Amino acid sequence: MAIQLTDVQKVALSISAVDAAGNPAPIENATWQSSNPAVLSVTASTDGLSAVATTAGQLGTAQVQVSVDARIGEGEVVLQGVLDVEVIASEATALNVAAGVPESRL
Repeated sequence: MAIQLTDVQKVALSISAVDAAGNPAPIENATWQSSNPAVLSVTASTDGLSAVATTAGQLGTAQVQVSVDARIGEGEVVLQGVLDVEVIASEATALNVAAGVPESRL
């Protein structure tokens, strides 16, 4: 999956796990991160089941990466999820006028 954000936006994210039959399944120890913090930061909730991705000002692409442990208790079975994010410029809010080098009109 992929989403597009402007450089002044943020978005709420959440995860849920299912078993092979599509039933809700427990998970633990979720960790979230951004592949490119200059473009996007990710802040996880206390329980790890949700996070907020916030653009950092720079345009470009980043991936939100989340890992969880699908085996409750001893042992570990790691599941990973990825969300591609493209950060684009927001609408113009100012206009700059530039002047060239003055020349003689003669």
